[in-house]
Amino acid sequence: MADNYRLNIGSLRSDVKLTLHTHHAARIWMGRPKSDLKPGIIGLSGFCSVVNRMSRGAQQDDPYSDWWMILLEDKIRESKQGLKDIEARLDTAMTTLPPAISISENLSIQPISMPLYISNPIGFQAVYLLTGYDEIVRRILLAQHVGLVGRRDMEAWIDEGAAVLRSLFGLAQLYKYSGAERDDFAANNAKAEAARKLYERYGELPQDILQGLRRSTFAPPIIRGQQQTETDEHSEDAAED
Repeated sequence: MADNYRLNIGSLRSDVKLTLHTHHAARIWMGRPKSDLKPGIIGLSGFCSVVNRMSRGAQQDDPYSDWWMILLEDKIRESKQGLKDIEARLDTAMTTLPPAISISENLSIQPISMPLYISNPIGFQAVYLLTGYDEIVRRILLAQHVGLVGRRDMEAWIDEGAAVLRSLFGLAQLYKYSGAERDDFAANNAKAEAARKLYERYGELPQDILQGLRRSTFAPPIIRGQQQTETDEHSEDAAED
């Protein structure tokens, strides 16, 4: 009897918001536009756009897209450790606070809150790094305010944390859709040769990635046969960035 009913169930949705308390973290989110004097730096939203293109490339069986997703996943782990190292130094400084003194969290009286429209888990991993950096900056500013950290250390640690995130974004910025599938490499055709030339400065594509044996934890399932219809989308997205 249940077969006679049609279940019209809609897609799952959730609202995700990001709240930042420091200008330092907000600048990382925004990035820096290109000018005559300085090159542009992508922010977190630009990073997510690149990762979306990368994910589509991996879905289309582009091994270089898979490779770059793995590199980003490794870089995220490295970035987490980099922020933890700063936190460890900060924790050591905070232990010198006399036990008779208690300090509450320093939160902005007017934080910035924005909705997140992120469709890729690697994008969310980067958001978690940004919120971690925001918290570290708050704690560093507080430690300097109460005399537990000098100004030189304060500035150095804040800059070090920003460099961790910008290094991650910079790695993503190097990505380009190769336009080739694994079948092209098996046939050793012109598409495969063009893809190799595009990435030749980064060395040989690892064999286990080329064979599809190793993929990112967050890689999408491969759907073959999309390449012709999707190539233009990669070009349009790249132009937008």
